[in-house]
Amino acid sequence: MTRWLAILGSLLLPIAALATDGNVTNTGLADGNTTGTSEGEETSGLLGTLFTLLMLILLQAVLGFDNLLYISLESKRAPVNERAKARNWGIGLAVALRIVLLFALVKVMDFFTDPIYTANFSWFTGSFSVENFIVLVGGAFLLYTATKEILHMIAVDNFDADDEDDEPRSTKSVISTIVIMNLVFSFDSILSAKALTDKFWLMALAIIIGGVMMITLADRVSAFLQRNRIYEVLGLFILFIVGIMLLSEGGAGAEMHLFGQPITKMTKTTFYFVITVLVLTDVVQSRYQKKLLNERRSQTK
Repeated sequence: MTRWLAILGSLLLPIAALATDGNVTNTGLADGNTTGTSEGEETSGLLGTLFTLLMLILLQAVLGFDNLLYISLESKRAPVNERAKARNWGIGLAVALRIVLLFALVKVMDFFTDPIYTANFSWFTGSFSVENFIVLVGGAFLLYTATKEILHMIAVDNFDADDEDDEPRSTKSVISTIVIMNLVFSFDSILSAKALTDKFWLMALAIIIGGVMMITLADRVSAFLQRNRIYEVLGLFILFIVGIMLLSEGGAGAEMHLFGQPITKMTKTTFYFVITVLVLTDVVQSRYQKKLLNERRSQTK
């Protein structure tokens, strides 16, 4: 953990340099200006920056929930003694690439958002950009993964024996999948962050802090799912809904129409409402099942 904090911390150096360069430039201009800026304005600017950073970190946490869940489930495909390594390396590399993606979006936003293909069929229309294609493919992949795992869990008779019999994927393969899907999840968080600020170093700092939080929480989420396997089904259905949400985002962004009907984006409010209902239903059902089992045991004694 300390090593990863050091690695992620080293990413702060170029960002801090950018921030320092900007501050030095501003200071030089201020020295040439006899009026300068008042302490009140400087304090207000600092508080505004801190508040924006806090909002960006909160945004990373809220939008990163589904990503964290996916990382915890995907890492189970790696060998048992390599799972923590797969999570840490996957998140660490994804954070670095997310900053690269942020820089690319800031500099060449048009490349990702301008349409590159237009479909105009009688039953299907839409104008697709690079971003739309990436989000749609990511959503389809999550739907496929969640459906395959749910069907697999239904078919398995002995979970412990199945875990031992399953041949794990290579750690590099798991890390690659985590990194790729992390980039898919990155688009909504980066575009939302750009709505709050135009400062690259501030957005990059929030991404790094979010990465540290994910590394810290990923092991705990994975351990919780390992101890409470009943919640794996809940996690897979949440991933299924995330896949639907990504498909709706990609379709709405491309202004897709299927059989004359427009594809409407699933709002975050709707998404979290559905997740809340799923979690509450699962908790109530599990407690009710335990109560029924206890009653049956008491009747048989």
